[in-house]
Amino acid sequence: MADKGNLMAENIVSRSLQRVRKLLADEAAKRRLDNRELARVRDLLHECANGVGGEISARRRAGRLAETYRQLDDDGRAAFLRLIACEFNPDPEKVGQAHAEFQAAIGSDAQWEAESKLRQALRSSRLRILTQFTALPQGVKFLVDLRADLLRYLERDPALPSLDRELETRLGAWFDVGFLELKRITWDSPAVLLERLIEYEAVHEIRSWSDLKNRLDSDRRCYAFFHPRMPLEPLIFVEVALIDHLADNVQTLLDENAPVFDTEQASTAIFYSISNTQTGLRGVSFGNFLLKRVVDDLKRDYPKLAHFATLSPLPTFRRWAEKSPDAWAAAFTASDLQRIARHLPPETAPLTSADQLPSLLADGRWMEQARLARALEHGMLRLAARYLLTAKREGRPYDPVARFHLGNGARIERLNYLADTSTRGSKQSYGLMVNYLYDPDTIELNVEAFSTSGEIAAAPAIRRSARD
Repeated sequence: MADKGNLMAENIVSRSLQRVRKLLADEAAKRRLDNRELARVRDLLHECANGVGGEISARRRAGRLAETYRQLDDDGRAAFLRLIACEFNPDPEKVGQAHAEFQAAIGSDAQWEAESKLRQALRSSRLRILTQFTALPQGVKFLVDLRADLLRYLERDPALPSLDRELETRLGAWFDVGFLELKRITWDSPAVLLERLIEYEAVHEIRSWSDLKNRLDSDRRCYAFFHPRMPLEPLIFVEVALIDHLADNVQTLLDENAPVFDTEQASTAIFYSISNTQTGLRGVSFGNFLLKRVVDDLKRDYPKLAHFATLSPLPTFRRWAEKSPDAWAAAFTASDLQRIARHLPPETAPLTSADQLPSLLADGRWMEQARLARALEHGMLRLAARYLLTAKREGRPYDPVARFHLGNGARIERLNYLADTSTRGSKQSYGLMVNYLYDPDTIELNVEAFSTSGEIAAAPAIRRSARD
C-alpha cells in the first residue's frame, strides 16, 4: 500500500508540474481582443444567435468561439462578454409592442396568446448563444468557468449583470440536483480526482498525501456531487468523521497519528469540512441536498449512528468583533478584565477597558499562554454566542456558515473554545468553532421557523451564554 501511495503521489506531482507549465504557457500566449478579432467574434456570435447552418456548423462555430475566448487576456474576455450582453439583448421595440398588445388583450380570449408573444419578445438571443457551447466535449465546464470570469467583471461594467442573471438561471437548470450524482471518494479513486480534493479543500488545508489518506481512511467518509458532463470535477464535497462523541477540536480530529476508530462503535457522524469547488456556480445551491443524501447513505451503512453534527468554523466572527467595540464591553465583565490583566505579559500596557482586547488578541500568541487563555474563555464564549444569535446582515445571520446550517434545519448545539488553533483559525474566529446538530425529529420545524420568522434554533446553554 505504501508503494502504491508513493507511486500515486509521484504521478500526481508529475501531472501537476505539467499542468502548471501548460498554464504558464497559456498565460504567456494570451492576447488582446483587437478590432479585427472583435469583428470576427461579432460575426460568429450573430451566426450563433440566428441559428445559421446545421448542427455540425453550430458545433464548429461554438468551438472556435470557445477557443478564442480561452486565448484572450482579461481585458479581452471582459470585452467578449460585454459584446454578448449588449448586442444580443431583447429588442426594446419588439418588447414595447408586445407589451402594448398584452395590455390591450387583458380580459379577452386573446390574452394568453399575447402573453406568449410578450414572453418570446423578452427572451434574449444570448440564451441561444450560451446553450450552443454545451454541445462541446467540455462545454458545460467552459460555461461554468466563463461565469467565474463574469462574476469578477460585474462591478466594473453595469452592462453585465443581466447576462449574469441569465447564465445563473441556465446553470441552475442544468445543475438541478435531480441531474447530479452522489459518489463516495476513496483512496482508490482516480488520482486526478484526489488531486482535485487537495486543490479545492476550502476549510482545512490538506497539507500532504498522508493527510489526504488519513481523511479517506476506514473511519472517514468523503462524498461529492458530480454532474454527468463533469465526471472528474466535484461540485461540492463533504468530509465526515465517524466517532463516538461530539468533536470539539479540529486538530485532534485531523491528527494523522491517532488510531483508526472502530466504526462499529460509532454513534456520531461529524461533518467537519464542506467545500464548494466551482466559483461559476455561485448562487446555485445544492449543499443542503448533499447533506440530506449523505445522512441517508450513512444511516443505511451504519444503523447505530444516532447523531449527525458539524464541527464548523466561524469565518467572519473576528471580522465582526473587530468592528463591534460595544460587543466586547457587553461580553466581558469587570471581574473578567481583572483576571485577564493578572496574566498579561509584564510589558503589556495596563488593561483598563474591554475595547483594548482586540489589539491584545491580534497576533494569536495568547493561545499559547494557558492561564491567559483560561481567563479569556468565558468572555469569548459570551461574545461568540451573541454573535451567532444577534449579529445580522440584511435580516439574516451575519455568519455565512450559520446561515447555511440554520437554513437547513440545524441547531446551534455547542461552542468550542480553542478548537482550531491554526493560523487560519486564529484569523477567522480567535480559534473558536461551533457544533451544529442535525436532529431528524426537529429539522423541518427549524427550517420553517427560520424561513418564516428568522428564529434561530439553539441549545439552552448557548442562549444562557448569550444572556449572561
